[in-house]
Amino acid sequence: MVELKRDLGIWGAAAIVVGTVIGSGIFLVPKKMVLSVGSAEMVFFVFVFAGLLSLAGALTYAELASMMPEAGGEYAYLREAYGPFYAFVYGWTQMWVAKSGSIASLATGFFIYMTNFYPGLDTTIYQSSWLEVKTGQLLAMGVIAALGFLNYFGVKVGGGVQVGVTILKVGLIALIIGVGLMYSGGSTANFTTTIPASTGGVAGFFAALVAALWAYDGWNNVSMVSSEIKNPQKNLPLALILGSLAVMAIYLMANVAYFYVLPASAVATSDRVAAEMMRQIWGTAGANAVSIAAMISIFAALNGSILSGSRVPFAMARDKLFFPAVATVHPKYFTPANSIILLSGWSMLFILTGKYEQLITSVIFASWILYGMATASVLVLRRKRPDLVRPYKTLGYPFVPIVFVLVAGALIVSTLVESPRESLIGVGIILVGIPFYWHWSRQKASIR
Repeated sequence: MVELKRDLGIWGAAAIVVGTVIGSGIFLVPKKMVLSVGSAEMVFFVFVFAGLLSLAGALTYAELASMMPEAGGEYAYLREAYGPFYAFVYGWTQMWVAKSGSIASLATGFFIYMTNFYPGLDTTIYQSSWLEVKTGQLLAMGVIAALGFLNYFGVKVGGGVQVGVTILKVGLIALIIGVGLMYSGGSTANFTTTIPASTGGVAGFFAALVAALWAYDGWNNVSMVSSEIKNPQKNLPLALILGSLAVMAIYLMANVAYFYVLPASAVATSDRVAAEMMRQIWGTAGANAVSIAAMISIFAALNGSILSGSRVPFAMARDKLFFPAVATVHPKYFTPANSIILLSGWSMLFILTGKYEQLITSVIFASWILYGMATASVLVLRRKRPDLVRPYKTLGYPFVPIVFVLVAGALIVSTLVESPRESLIGVGIILVGIPFYWHWSRQKASIR
């Protein structure tokens, strides 16, 4: 049997963390956040809170990843902690909602920024009572197809692209931050500006948190390619923790720059806050520069998401709990080729299901059910499998994973109440998978 190869080093692994987390969110979500909470100060608070929450998840995942460096990441952790059914639910949800929806959201963000240069991309070319197709959506589908094709040819190729594009986009974001902070027309008084919140209170906090967590989403992706990382016991924890800290620092500095140049009222009216900031400083040329930086950022996040996400259905199929053809490793390129094709194809169709904000709500709701379960598995495995070798142990155990799980539960309930349609779509797709599990598990049992 052809197996995956350990071709990713520490820089490739860290680039997956940083590159898949920093995508479209930091350029698009500040508007929703300030509208939800009503002040620049609360936006900073929510970003810090979301960053610390993601770091708590990364600290916990570092123990799991170093203990079980297998393809599929959370799929392997849930299988060990709770059994094959819950692992299947995770993998099924990732394939059909969480990861595919994330890829679709990123590609949609790519086309939103591309309209800065080609407004015609926002033109509707087909519309019915249940479906609207825009020219830009076809472009977004083409970007996914191109990156799926790239990752088909090897994790070293995809990882190399990830390192290069991540370095480029971090450099561009650093340039944008520097320009904003040095702007002579900026003012620290903007940090205390307010607007009437559209939601406010606890509901507003959680609405803003959903947006911030979308910006941070992807910190777990590197665990999905554990079986292709060199020296995973050392490199995985380092990549998870250092990558999460780097992203948190970048996001905070970006928001300091935004609000130094723009008051809360201006951020609340801008779909592309970074572009608006640079337009204020350098005019149209500045806005265009940010749009290019945003597209490069999204491109890197898309590449990392396809690279990592395709390993989950592959792991399921290897366990005989998914379509058998998806378990195939390409004999020449050593990639889960069919899994890459399936995930890319479904993500392309997912683009047609909703607008950007609807997509990210569905993704966050489904993802945080899974993140909460996976994080809780650290507690379960400490009791159930004390014999497993743990090269790294969670800092702050058991408080760090417990706090993470409690906040994840509150977020899930809040999202279900505030966005029932998007949440129930995710729940429905999870429930659809149960008959498939029964079918594949019976087939697996009969083979034995």
